[in-house]
Amino acid sequence: MAEFSPTPTAVAESRAKLRPQTSVWVAVREAFWNALAELRSHKLRSFLTLLGVVIATTTLIVVMSVVNGMNLYIATKIANLGTNTFVLHQFKWAQGYDSYLSALRRNKPIRIEEYEYLRDTVPGYEAMSAMAQLQPGPEARYQGHSIDEVTMMGITPSHVDIGREKALYGRYISDQDYRHNERVCFIGQDIVDKLFPSVDPIGKELLVGGQSFRIIGVADKVGSAFGISEDNFVFIPLGTFRNLFMPRLELFVFVKAPDSKHMMELEDEVRVLMRARRHIPYHEDDTFGINASETLMSAWQRLTGSIFAVTIGVVAVFMVVGGIVIMNIMLATVTERTHEIGIRKSVGARRRDILWQFVIEAAALACAGGTVGVLLAYLIAWLVALVFTAAVPLSAVVVGITLSTLVGLFFGIYPAMRAAALDPIQALRAEK
Repeated sequence: MAEFSPTPTAVAESRAKLRPQTSVWVAVREAFWNALAELRSHKLRSFLTLLGVVIATTTLIVVMSVVNGMNLYIATKIANLGTNTFVLHQFKWAQGYDSYLSALRRNKPIRIEEYEYLRDTVPGYEAMSAMAQLQPGPEARYQGHSIDEVTMMGITPSHVDIGREKALYGRYISDQDYRHNERVCFIGQDIVDKLFPSVDPIGKELLVGGQSFRIIGVADKVGSAFGISEDNFVFIPLGTFRNLFMPRLELFVFVKAPDSKHMMELEDEVRVLMRARRHIPYHEDDTFGINASETLMSAWQRLTGSIFAVTIGVVAVFMVVGGIVIMNIMLATVTERTHEIGIRKSVGARRRDILWQFVIEAAALACAGGTVGVLLAYLIAWLVALVFTAAVPLSAVVVGITLSTLVGLFFGIYPAMRAAALDPIQALRAEK
C-alpha cells in the first residue's frame, strides 16, 4: 500500500502559515513577561505609575457595586409589590414634586365603592385586595407593656394572596371576620417580641388606638427596609377599620395578574373603568395613579443613572491621568532600553515587533493596575456590605479590567512608535 508523504513544498507552505501566528504569540508572551519584570524591578515607580489606574478602576467598581446592591435592595424590599401585581392609589408614586402638587389638587382618594366596582367588573385577575392605613400609627398596649407607634392597617381577606405577610401560627383574617366586622387582629413579629415575650399571643386582647382586638394570628418575619422594621404591624378587617378609625376610607387597591403577559391588559382595563366611573374627559389626565414595581424601579434607576454619570466623569479623569503617567514612564523606558532595541533590530527584529513589544508592555502595566483595582474594590465592597449594601457584578469586573487595558494600549502607542522608529545604528551607539 502506498503511503502518503508530504512534499517539501507543502511542508514549507505549512510552516510559512504558522510562522506569523507563532511570532505574534512569542512577541505577546515576551512583552508580557518583560512588563512583569519591569514591575518587579521598579516597585515604587510601578506603584506610582499605576496609582491613577488603580484609583479609577476601584472607584468605578465600588460605585457599580453599591448601585447594584441598592438596585437589588430596592427591588426586593421597597419596590416588591408582589409577583405580577400593581397598586391603584390616589397618586402615581415616584413622580416629580411639581407633578405631585398638581395631582394633590386634582386627584381623589380611592373609595370602597370603587374597589367593590372593580372587584365585580374587572375580568381575568387572579386576586384583588384593598388596604387602608391609619396615620400616624397608634399606640399598642398589652397589660404593662406598650409600643408607642405601630403600623395599623385595615385589609380585605383576599390580601393573603398578594401580601408578603404570611401566617406563622394562628390564622389570617377570614371572609367571616370581614363580613361581620369582627374585632380581631393579625400581628407582626415585633408586636410579639415586645408585648408577648414569654406568652402565647393567640386569643389575647390587644389594645390598639384605644380599641380592643383579639389576636387570631402571628405573621412570619418579613424583615426591615433601610433599618426600619416591617414587622411592627397590626392588621384588622377593613370593615372594622372603617367603623372605628376611618369612616371615609382612602384605599390602596392591589390587583394581581395571573401572569406577566396580562399585567398591561389589566392595568389598561382598570384605567378605562376608573376613568369611566369618574367621568374623566378623554383630554384630561387620570385623577388616580396606577403603580407597579417598575414604576419605583424606573424612578430609582433614573436617580442612580445621574450618580453613575458623575462617577464616569471622575473615572475618566483618573484614567486619563493614569494613562499619561503610563505614557511618560514608557517613554523613559524606551530611552533606557535604546541599546537593547538597537541589538534586537540588528539581529532581524522588525519595526512591527518592536511596536508590539512596547504596546503590549503598556497594556500589561495598565491591566496589572486594573487587577489591583478590582481586588481593592472587592475589599471595599465587602466592608460597605457589612454596614450598608453592595454586590459586585461580574460586568463591573470585566469593564474595569477591559477599560484599564484599553487605556494602556492607547497611551502606549506613542512610546511604542518612538521605539519602533529608532535607527538601529544610532540605537547601538547609545550607552547601556
